[in-house]
Amino acid sequence: MGCGIAQIFCAAGYKVALYDLDEQSLAKAPFVIREIFELLQQPVRLDGLQCTGDMAQAVSQACMVIEAVPENLDLKRKVFAQLEALSPPGCILATNTSAIPIASIARDLKAPGRVLGTHFWNPPHLVPLVEVVQAQCTDAECIEKVMALLEGVGMSPVHVLRDIPGFIGNRLQHALKREAIALVADGVCSAETLDRVVKEGFGARLAVLGPLEQSDLVGLDLTLAIHNVLIHDLDRTAGPHPYLENKVKNGETGMKAGMGFRSWSPEEAAQTKERLDTCLAVNARARLAARNQS
Repeated sequence: MGCGIAQIFCAAGYKVALYDLDEQSLAKAPFVIREIFELLQQPVRLDGLQCTGDMAQAVSQACMVIEAVPENLDLKRKVFAQLEALSPPGCILATNTSAIPIASIARDLKAPGRVLGTHFWNPPHLVPLVEVVQAQCTDAECIEKVMALLEGVGMSPVHVLRDIPGFIGNRLQHALKREAIALVADGVCSAETLDRVVKEGFGARLAVLGPLEQSDLVGLDLTLAIHNVLIHDLDRTAGPHPYLENKVKNGETGMKAGMGFRSWSPEEAAQTKERLDTCLAVNARARLAARNQS
């Protein structure tokens, strides 16, 4: 995530300081970012990039900091306490958390008004959406500045008006996963069948029509009629589904283990990842070309 986000701002001509405690990660970062430029068929711009293991050096003159450490609340709070102490008073402090409420991260800071969420989607250099999350404590001016900044570097920022767990995208994504897991656990279908239904059914139109657009298209009267039959029968398991918990307990954690909801050989896993990256890269290059022509 860090390298992908850094590439976005390097490509737009900004000076970028990339900070990491791990020396090997820092040493690899310029090469990773160069590969992203090449993937997107963009001119390589690394002249404004600085890689450092010194946080104070990285943020001392920053106008904005984007944190991308693992999804751990205690770790993020520790990092933000350091950032508040080391960064200039007017520096905006953004977290790339996928689900943790921004107020939980900003709690106990002296100036929580400059803290907000910038949830980039992985990989950020290929997926344009960024959820800009406004906590109750966030200054409105900070939201306006970040929305304009992200728009200016070619991203697609959306303003999340309330600071709730998962924001918008992950609430929708995991609502789908919740029902998907229940269907497989209840023996309605196999994991392979479920994935095929999504990819070859309604998933094919999701990039063109959002769920509420589609509802308006077919009519809210039809949507209500379906809900009257369906909603009461959807999964209501309290907490994570036991089927998922047992998978993790048994070490069936997905592609990295060779088994998750589906079984995976190393070749199958590599082919799936390549298929995704290729599709996203083609779309990203098309967006960049259209932007350059406008």
